[in-house]
Amino acid sequence: MLLLPSRLAADLVWDPQTGWRIEGGALSGLTGVEGHAALDQMNKARRLEERGSTYSALKAYEKIAKKYANSVYAPEALYRSGMIHLKRRQYLKTFDDLQLLIARYPNTRRFDEVIGVQYRLAGALLDGARSRIWGWLPGLTNRAKSIQYFEVIVANAPYNDYAPLALMNAARGYEFLGDKEESIDAMDRLVNSYPQSVMAPVAYLKLGQLHASVSQGPYYDQASTKEAISYYEDFMILFPSDANIAVAARGLEQMKSMLAQSKVKLGDFYFYKRENYTAARVFYNEAITAYPDSSVAAVAKKRLTEVDASAAHQPTGAPKKRFWVF
Repeated sequence: MLLLPSRLAADLVWDPQTGWRIEGGALSGLTGVEGHAALDQMNKARRLEERGSTYSALKAYEKIAKKYANSVYAPEALYRSGMIHLKRRQYLKTFDDLQLLIARYPNTRRFDEVIGVQYRLAGALLDGARSRIWGWLPGLTNRAKSIQYFEVIVANAPYNDYAPLALMNAARGYEFLGDKEESIDAMDRLVNSYPQSVMAPVAYLKLGQLHASVSQGPYYDQASTKEAISYYEDFMILFPSDANIAVAARGLEQMKSMLAQSKVKLGDFYFYKRENYTAARVFYNEAITAYPDSSVAAVAKKRLTEVDASAAHQPTGAPKKRFWVF
């Protein structure tokens, strides 16, 4: 279906006395009898809306949006339909109406307004708002739907100010549902796509905290610990005057301590269990490098002294245990 280009489309202005009139454009998209019929339907729908006959108004607007899609009336009909659903707290239908509006008519003058309404709707659902069924029966909370809506907003308007905010809230939603990996992914997209956003400092700090929360301790794989360290360090370098700098510093200290402890544990394994002094030295030195001037580093230095003493007392030519480090 060929839709009316926005550069040729006119704006609609409502006057309670005279009805809708076309302003600021050259074409309505319809002419003759069809144009008059569409205008009559728009006037009827708006008057039904103002009288409080919302259900009848909705049906009229839906008919206009479908029958006169290639006209200036269709975008306004979809917008009015969305606003009626919003008043009825039918949030899912509101979002659908507005999404159809910007999908069909991306150059609509209401684009920014529509994105703003969609963002607030998604936020309300994330905070536990319940959409009404039939306009009066409260439905269930639907935070998963709110995350979907935030992702749609990012896709709709990647260069809009709402995009980084939507990613931040999507990450919050994923975390609420227990999906930390998706939360990390949303935050990562934020810092990479919108590094100048006011949300960037919050995202860097949150990424550090999320990776830290995934880290399971010094006896486990330290990939998440290293990621947390990286994001905490980036935050402190990029935003040295941020109010949360002390929070990041504490997080960095904890993660460095965990990484150093992990190295000491590995060193202890090869020292005490395998008597492999070369491997033990490697891991103890890595512990010192990971967190110098710490209590963990002091332990590693003490262990190195013990390794040297044990190595010195090893009989010359004594067979060494064979092992591989993977």
